[in-house]
Amino acid sequence: MPSDPPRPLLPSPLTEADDARFTRHGVRLFLKRDDLIHPDLPGNKYRKLVPNLRAAAGRPLLTFGGAYSNHLRATAAAGRLFGFPTVGVVRGDELAGRPLNDSLAGCAADGMHLCFVSRADYRRRADPGFLARLLPTTPFPGAYVVPEGGSNAAAARGCAELGRELRGAADVAAVACGTGGTLAGLAAGLAPGQRAIGVPVLKGGFLGAEVRALQVAAFGGPAGSWSLADGFHFGGYARTPPELVDFAADFGQRHGLAVERLYVAKLLYALTELTAAGTFPRGTRLAAVITGRP
Repeated sequence: MPSDPPRPLLPSPLTEADDARFTRHGVRLFLKRDDLIHPDLPGNKYRKLVPNLRAAAGRPLLTFGGAYSNHLRATAAAGRLFGFPTVGVVRGDELAGRPLNDSLAGCAADGMHLCFVSRADYRRRADPGFLARLLPTTPFPGAYVVPEGGSNAAAARGCAELGRELRGAADVAAVACGTGGTLAGLAAGLAPGQRAIGVPVLKGGFLGAEVRALQVAAFGGPAGSWSLADGFHFGGYARTPPELVDFAADFGQRHGLAVERLYVAKLLYALTELTAAGTFPRGTRLAAVITGRP
């Protein structure tokens, strides 16, 4: 990894958002602008990837994602910026003979070698036996493997700095969750008396166990106070019904923020609904972590 990586904007800005949907309930809403950390590695992507780059110690990186994966795009961009090879294992071997979409074309332009696998094989991506067979078929058999979404112990430790940046600045910190690494680290970094809320964007009810496992791997056991606010996934990952699209557009107009739909919109919608339901006591300082851009 080069000695002079691109300079990130850290700590990321924390700005108060004056919004009547919160203030009428005595709640102050703050936006933790992790989307401004780096132009190519925004939000939790920088916090999760950089510790893995250090752990890779100069080896190429191999990771996983779907055809529109933000994680693949960020990993490919990191490879270009930091000067190391990357391999992206893409779900769906039927895509191999088709023109690349804009997301995968961007990965390829950043130098990522794309490896398309069947959906059945992709489901086995964490199986050591599958990895042992997969790696020799790539240009970099000795690559350092990063899981889908980038969530592992190194990533959770990197995201703990997010919690430390919010110490004393909020009572509750909330983040949208895909694979759980950001929530695991965020909760660990907060001070006693603060708590974290994760808003899952996928269906399935698996995330609690994932967060607990990540905290054991990263910190040796449970760390910090956290909970999940289920029921705001709008049907699952990449599901953005008109109600959510309209909410995101309205929030963006109110606060001059381009709201990313797959994660951030669901987080902000959830916090608006939870506040209206009286979940947060009057006087609560509520920080929403803006993890990415559209």
